[in-house]
Amino acid sequence: MNETKVNCPVCRNEARWDDNPFRPFCSERCRLIDLGKWASEEYRIPGEKKDPSGGDTRKKEDEQ
Repeated sequence: MNETKVNCPVCRNEARWDDNPFRPFCSERCRLIDLGKWASEEYRIPGEKKDPSGGDTRKKEDEQ
């Protein structure tokens, strides 16, 4: 049987896909490094900033 292998997104080492509890990472260490980057906002998803109260942060035409 042919094992599926992928490159770890953190360290780029080859990692097994099947029966790997940390996939797509090669280890718990790489999984936690990635989680830390999300938590510290090193990774961001592009988009408009939203007001935490749910309001729109864009200025209306009559307010400009």
